[in-house]
Amino acid sequence: MDEHIEDDERDALAALSSSAARRKSHSYSQQLRTGSGQKRQHQVRKHSLDEDRIPKNIERYYNNHDSSDDDFYPHSAAAGFPPKAGSFSSGAGEYLSHRLDQNLCTDSPEESRPSLAEFIGSGGGVGIFKVPVRAGVHPGRPPCLELRPHPLRETQVGKFLRTIACTDTQLWAGQEGGVRVWNTADAYEPGWGVGGRIRRGDEDAAPFFESVNTSPTMCLMVDPANRLVWSGHKDGKIRSWKMDQTLEDSPFKEGLSWQAHRGPVFCLTISSYGDLWSGSEGGVIKIWPWEAMEKSLSLTQEERHMAALLVERSFIDLRSQVTINGVCNISSSDVKCLVSDKVRAKVWCAAAVSFSIWDARTRELLKVFNMEGQIENRVDVQSGTDQQVEDEMKVKFVSTSKKEKSGGFLQRSRNAIMGAADAVRRVAKGAGGAFTEDNKRTEALTITSDGTIWSGCTNGFIVQWDGNGNRLQDFQHHPAGVQCFCSFGERVYVGYLSGTVQVLDLDGNLLAGWVAHSSPVIKMASGTDYIFSLATHGGIRGWTIASPGPIDGMLRSELAAKEPVCTRRDNFKILIGTWNVGQGRASPEGLKAWLGSAATDAGIVVVGLQEVEMGAGFLAMSAAKETVGLEGSSIGQWWQDTIGKSLDEGTTFERMGSRQLAGLLIAIWSPTDWVRKNLRTHAGDIDASAVPCGFGRAIGNKGGVGLRLRIYDRIMCFVNCHLAAHLEAVNRRNADFDHIYRNMVFSRSSNLLNNAAAGVTTAVQNIRGSNAGNGDEGKPELSEADMVVFLGDFNYRLHSISYDEARDFVSQRCFDWLREKDQLRAEMKAGKVFQGMREALIRFPPTYKFERHQPGLAGYDSGEKKRIPAWCDRILYRDNRASATGECSLECPVVASILQYEACMEVTDSDHKPVRCKFSVDIAHVDRSVRRQEFGEIFRSEKIRTVLEEYRRVPETIVSSNGISLQNQETAVLKISNKCVKDNAVFQIICEGLSAVKEEGQGSEQRPRGSYGFPRWLEVTPAAGIIKPEQLEEVSVRHEEHQTQDDSADGIPQNWWSEDTRDKEVVLMVNIRGSRSNQTKTHRVSVRHTFTAPRPTRIDSKSKSSKKIHGGSSINRSEFRQLSSSSSSDAHDDHRYLHSP
Repeated sequence: MDEHIEDDERDALAALSSSAARRKSHSYSQQLRTGSGQKRQHQVRKHSLDEDRIPKNIERYYNNHDSSDDDFYPHSAAAGFPPKAGSFSSGAGEYLSHRLDQNLCTDSPEESRPSLAEFIGSGGGVGIFKVPVRAGVHPGRPPCLELRPHPLRETQVGKFLRTIACTDTQLWAGQEGGVRVWNTADAYEPGWGVGGRIRRGDEDAAPFFESVNTSPTMCLMVDPANRLVWSGHKDGKIRSWKMDQTLEDSPFKEGLSWQAHRGPVFCLTISSYGDLWSGSEGGVIKIWPWEAMEKSLSLTQEERHMAALLVERSFIDLRSQVTINGVCNISSSDVKCLVSDKVRAKVWCAAAVSFSIWDARTRELLKVFNMEGQIENRVDVQSGTDQQVEDEMKVKFVSTSKKEKSGGFLQRSRNAIMGAADAVRRVAKGAGGAFTEDNKRTEALTITSDGTIWSGCTNGFIVQWDGNGNRLQDFQHHPAGVQCFCSFGERVYVGYLSGTVQVLDLDGNLLAGWVAHSSPVIKMASGTDYIFSLATHGGIRGWTIASPGPIDGMLRSELAAKEPVCTRRDNFKILIGTWNVGQGRASPEGLKAWLGSAATDAGIVVVGLQEVEMGAGFLAMSAAKETVGLEGSSIGQWWQDTIGKSLDEGTTFERMGSRQLAGLLIAIWSPTDWVRKNLRTHAGDIDASAVPCGFGRAIGNKGGVGLRLRIYDRIMCFVNCHLAAHLEAVNRRNADFDHIYRNMVFSRSSNLLNNAAAGVTTAVQNIRGSNAGNGDEGKPELSEADMVVFLGDFNYRLHSISYDEARDFVSQRCFDWLREKDQLRAEMKAGKVFQGMREALIRFPPTYKFERHQPGLAGYDSGEKKRIPAWCDRILYRDNRASATGECSLECPVVASILQYEACMEVTDSDHKPVRCKFSVDIAHVDRSVRRQEFGEIFRSEKIRTVLEEYRRVPETIVSSNGISLQNQETAVLKISNKCVKDNAVFQIICEGLSAVKEEGQGSEQRPRGSYGFPRWLEVTPAAGIIKPEQLEEVSVRHEEHQTQDDSADGIPQNWWSEDTRDKEVVLMVNIRGSRSNQTKTHRVSVRHTFTAPRPTRIDSKSKSSKKIHGGSSINRSEFRQLSSSSSSDAHDDHRYLHSP
């Protein structure tokens, strides 16, 4: 060794060429140490580090290049002097001293190591590369009640929520294993916490109660009159649950239940006459008459079997009634929605692309029409449309002639891959055309307070219909599919597939909108003070009925003041590894050296591999499999299993998910030991994505695969990339990154280990993916993440340098000058790629290209091509910091620093060296139980309640009479006057109860029908509507002649209970609300039907129809037949009724 070389340098060079037996003590992440005042003079030397000579002109490069020392950011840079992007932070002398004081090998503990200096790319503050805005209280939506915070998907296997329904004091939810209920009085109470008696995922939810385990619940219907909640289930059963039962005895049990359908019960509704309607697959609609259910509900627990049998035999199959000689007039598609039009006593049924309207009393089919409003005469046969269609793709490879083969193997391979790509595109295009009709499918149906019917479509369009099925208008305010509606007063809330909620007025005008959830909003329900929304991930949020409005600003400011009380901070480490394996296999020792020792304190381990498997045939088949939703390979699985063994998978770590695209593979592990398990309880919701960039953006030889992870409610994305190769292809690499960044759309992957817990169907995911690709908000999904890490073989090379020069400087570890020749650094500095992203100072030799199984730096490519060494394998990241520095807070919730960034030069299984990077991540998050408590205190404060008083105001109204007497087929007119001069009055008429008048003239006990339905002899039209200021509404109250003949339904003789000739009396409740009021004022009107009394003087003997309100009109209703096999009078004397509140 030259005498001018210091002892420390001699030791370092000896270490670089040492044997494999000593490699565990070596780290190639540090710089050489040298005397500060001694001048260096060397002789020309060869490229091998085993030689003694050093080039004489090394000093010229070392001293005269544009120093990069001014361009690096130490993680602890002073906050008062933020350095500019695209440069490094500290001065040359300070950094050089820091750099040269490092040894090649260090045994100091990781916690004592300072964070590494970082380079920040330009262009990160604008456009899609701008750091997402975060705040303690979301600035883009109204403050809300987190009744059930977003649970991790992995915790919800068998417990996914599917639907919700509200009563006056409770919120019910249907889940995969039964139902659960929240008492609104406990809505602000803290959750059970980690380790509580509630299963994982519900630690922060408000206290709730669960039922016994049942088949998955598909739908819910509230019957407030009888204090029941009805549920339809996947096994075809309908079950009842008592609202007022003792819930502390959890799990609570069901009441009446029976087998209603062979397939799932998709929807339920209660008609104007109290009958329960249910819809199932194949277009089957059944009616369960109230009389039979009432009798069954009166039976004891010991008579449960008899009760179920009684109801099961009472059904009326509407589909069979309109089927003649095997030909049916209604669609055989699954029944999506049932809505009771109580204004006109009709029931609407919606299938995917058609509607049918039924008379709630006669069960007659009134109209069948399509989504365009055109009347249809259907001839559907039931059996043909329910079969599931399987997607198939066949790619034919046509052998080329001998003349065509003359182009050589590479040309033939390229032709084969391009042919496969074209085939894939053709198949994908054809499939897209085949499912164009899906964009027009009906997903939601509701009736508004003015009597119009709204239907929502998968293409985002909303259609308004009048009560007779005439199309009024359609409009679109959001490109994502409509999933649900909720009508409250004069407002309609719309939930979308994108997670957005919009508020519309009754004319369809957009009043407000916000992103309510991070996944589709599948159900909404109105409570006393809140509109609740349920997302597919299981989260439930309550939006105040006063939102949007001044109350939002008040709640936001009050919650912001509570931020210190609710904020929690945690720290954990993430180990990232990237390796281009060159279609090879790794030795266990190599994997241990790369990942094993570094993962001991990591909370998350992410591994990205490139060139796992290549070749024209494999790439073509991989592209074909991707088109039909398949992924992965046996070699990819081998790599995952082998890496898992090196991490002691099953004991120390568990695999969370993976994604493979051709030769690209990314996988993620989390620890299972008790020390780091707390992080695991807050990490999940794995989603995956893949973006091909090779051969027309269709083949995965180049591209990116990504995994998205939620930790403490913060989103982290890890993207493994393999960009375009060759020295001159800089622009192509830049374009590949841009394509990946803009088009990475995350969804559930078939390789994710929690795939069985899917809460959204594949169809929904596909639609969501297509919507996201179009960019609802104009921003890619990666731009919305709190932390993004790019890893992989980026293929950026060293420019303006020869092979010999590069080897010389690598030999002397003069990486400062080599960094100036790094294409990636230059492009980042110019803001052309990886805009705003960070990378630690590179202190390890270039990782490409090496001869396999040759240790030390002497293994660089010495073949014919002599590829210039380059830092192809890199790891970059971006967190929440908008500037070079930033404190971890709810406004900047994820702040990361790099503890290690090094290459494992001793691993020789590939022509690339594996690289690893360890992050220390500080994360700020909200204690959701504490914040819900604070929200409750604020919401119940005098200040907020004063604001809400406006929404308790009910317009003054007058009803013309409180008593009506009718004989057969007589009509009286009830007038409701709105005395308010500026507010509309929303009215609804229901029947509080029915009684038979005894001989002494006194009525018996009032007995309500289902959902306060009317008796069959009474017609009230319109039964709901809106009365404008200083106007009145005329409501027709008519007695209908009751039939006397016997009839049968499904082979069972049916008699009218109304053959009872005693006088009957009902009490009508006229409920009045304001346009946005949660309070109700009630007028009671007694209506008596008499048989023996002399003809009374009627209020108005003329048969009048009520005034038309927003398209509503009165209709005549024919009579409905009872399905009880016993005589009506005896049956009703024996019934036991449930009372209204």
